[in-house]
Amino acid sequence: MAKLRSLVPCCLCPPRGAVDAMDGVKVEVSSRYVVIKNDILELTLSNPDGIVTGVRYNGVDNLMEVLNREDNRGYWDIVWNPPGQRTGIFDVIKGTEFRIIHHDDNQAEVSFTRSWDPSQGGKAVPLIMDKRFIVLRGSSGFYTYGIYEHKEGWPDFGLGETRVAFKLRKDKFHCMAMADDRQRVMPMPEDRLPPRGQQLAYPEAVLLVDPTNPQLRGEVDDKYQYSCENQYNNVHGWISSDPSIGFWQITPSDEFRTGGPLKQNLTSHVGPTMLAIFLSSHYAGEDLSPKFTNGEYWKKVHGPVFMYLNSSQDGCDPSLLWEDAKVQMVMEKSIWPYDFALSEDFQKIEQRGCISGRLLVRDRYIKDDEDLYATSAYVGLALPGEAGSWQRECKGYQFWCRADADGSFYIKNIVAGNYNLYAWVPGFIGDYKFDTPLTISSG
Repeated sequence: MAKLRSLVPCCLCPPRGAVDAMDGVKVEVSSRYVVIKNDILELTLSNPDGIVTGVRYNGVDNLMEVLNREDNRGYWDIVWNPPGQRTGIFDVIKGTEFRIIHHDDNQAEVSFTRSWDPSQGGKAVPLIMDKRFIVLRGSSGFYTYGIYEHKEGWPDFGLGETRVAFKLRKDKFHCMAMADDRQRVMPMPEDRLPPRGQQLAYPEAVLLVDPTNPQLRGEVDDKYQYSCENQYNNVHGWISSDPSIGFWQITPSDEFRTGGPLKQNLTSHVGPTMLAIFLSSHYAGEDLSPKFTNGEYWKKVHGPVFMYLNSSQDGCDPSLLWEDAKVQMVMEKSIWPYDFALSEDFQKIEQRGCISGRLLVRDRYIKDDEDLYATSAYVGLALPGEAGSWQRECKGYQFWCRADADGSFYIKNIVAGNYNLYAWVPGFIGDYKFDTPLTISSG
């Protein structure tokens, strides 16, 4: 496997800090585009669609794939189906209304909204979808999040997947990283097509017969090779060597992902493509495709996630960019929930609650009359259901932690609402559910 080189000392640029000395955030709006920029980057979005058509950074006019159509570069999408239809409908979410939510020197947040109309019948997903983008002063990246709402009495539908996808320039981004032991030089998109590639048992799996990089000959490329459990899916992305640039997707919280900490999702794959998946039936099927019936009301915030850009001096080891992205991921986690995301549906820290406790195990085959510590237990909150139902829960938020050596646990920053507490303990069979439903309130 072709891997990135090991880390060597080198200087990253631009340096962090000195935010106060930087110019403020600027927003330029025309009939076709919305441009948001600070001293580090420039983000271009189509108006009113809200598609990321361009990202200018470190002397490169556009890091997005310029050979693609503008609506196939950086976009939110959804897979849905009307009642009785098993085949999902793929829909790139294009806004019909643009608004500036807030703009000053320190921050810009913009909104691109699309709403279902009864005249559309079953031709469009019955949701209000509000896509938000945020650029901060002195920040080397941009944030995006989405608010989905199904009004009471609106038509029934099923939801198979929703995500954000970014397609980067294939002439620049050749190295991918998603973990310390999962990073490598990747094939080119054309390597997957005949005669360079040979499809195997299913379309995603391709044998590299004559790849443009001879070192990859004989390997199999398959995007599912790069799946990752939610609990470890915090940062992944791509590295360009000319110039030395990293483009990373950072997810600071798992609360808006479905299926719990063990649910696997796609990350990055040949394209170069980078995904932030919020809901997916991959590896699970219909159990993780929520159904909205009988005019059910539903609203959920997906994200924010952070698209982080970094760079280093020419000739430096590309692994340095990965190490820096991990540091940035830790920083993003430390300031969650973000206080700058302005939707009233995204609860701030003072609106959230917390829970603490201790979990013990009684196993008469080990100690008949003494409780054992539930060391390293997974303890979490999810919508009310039976024991183990968190694995199939796909409409609400989930909050998880690992218990300490003595079984103590503490979960903070919980969105206010009604939950059950679930747990399981490595080495012990069975799922646990605390009998009493819990109401988490602000503070």
